[in-house]
Amino acid sequence: MNISINDIKNGMTIIIDGKLYQIEDFQHVKPGKGSAFMRIKLRNLKTGALIEQTFNTNISVEKAHVDHLPMQYLYADGTNYVFMNTETYEQLEVPAETIGDKKNFLKEGMEVSIQMYNGSILGINLPDKVEYEIIETTDATKGNTTNNAQKDATIETGYKIRVPLFINQGEHVIVTTADGKYAGRA
Repeated sequence: MNISINDIKNGMTIIIDGKLYQIEDFQHVKPGKGSAFMRIKLRNLKTGALIEQTFNTNISVEKAHVDHLPMQYLYADGTNYVFMNTETYEQLEVPAETIGDKKNFLKEGMEVSIQMYNGSILGINLPDKVEYEIIETTDATKGNTTNNAQKDATIETGYKIRVPLFINQGEHVIVTTADGKYAGRA
């Protein structure tokens, strides 16, 4: 389905030169002289590369229909991660390289969304913030009274984050999955 370049939105998936891109950001530019154009930041959904392109406002692009399947993370079997479709109960194996760094935030039973296009898995979407248990943390340095002082901690998935000095082992914290940062106590 073709749409006008003026009708694009952030997060929309489009096809350019046979390649699948997701729109990260766009800007409609009206220079003092000449015609208006669109400056768009695109993420290649196959390689993950981020590019910036400009387009005339009178062109149209092909909109890609990407399915978002509700899935539940079950377990990892070494090279693959196994998910179950919450509607059909079918299991799906996703290769570790497709998941990338998001594997650091996967925990059993977590609800995720898997992006699929023409039967191919593009990637997974995690919840924005997730609760994790701190399984290990270092002791606070005595006398460290600086504002926003932090220490290293390991969450239940094995991923290391930085937390405030008052967080102890066994506590539950909220972590932002986009950047892996502490967001508060649970």
